[in-house]
Amino acid sequence: MNTRRTGKPIEILLVEDDPGDVLLTVEAFKGAKVLNHVSVVGDGVEAMAFLRRQGQYVQAPSPDLILLDLNLPRKDGRATLAEIKADPGLKRIPVVVLTTSQDERDVLHAYNTYANSYITKPVDLKQFLSVVESIDNFWLTVVKLPPNEPS
Repeated sequence: MNTRRTGKPIEILLVEDDPGDVLLTVEAFKGAKVLNHVSVVGDGVEAMAFLRRQGQYVQAPSPDLILLDLNLPRKDGRATLAEIKADPGLKRIPVVVLTTSQDERDVLHAYNTYANSYITKPVDLKQFLSVVESIDNFWLTVVKLPPNEPS
């Protein structure tokens, strides 16, 4: 089984407020070729607390990959992405925007704030599972991820 050099699982932070999408994404990753652990938070405020290990997230693992929805309560994914990429301690973590928005302004904004990829969630269950599998295949199998320890 493919893991990082340390033998630890790949850490994934899923920032998603839709319980159905959370369940589908987590289930799809369970069948992955790569040993992984998925942590889930429901909005951008929680995501930033998780990433900065604040409050209830003091013991949170450092993610190797972030899957970020754009349409979130409290702090949306657009603001969260900008904050992640502006933070020297977080900016090298790859962020995959995984959202229902097909708005070209959202795509442009995501790449202008340094998203690593932008994927529109399909409505169809089979296609959604295929998208998550493609994320797994590319980001966790093909790509060499940066170390998640602080530099």
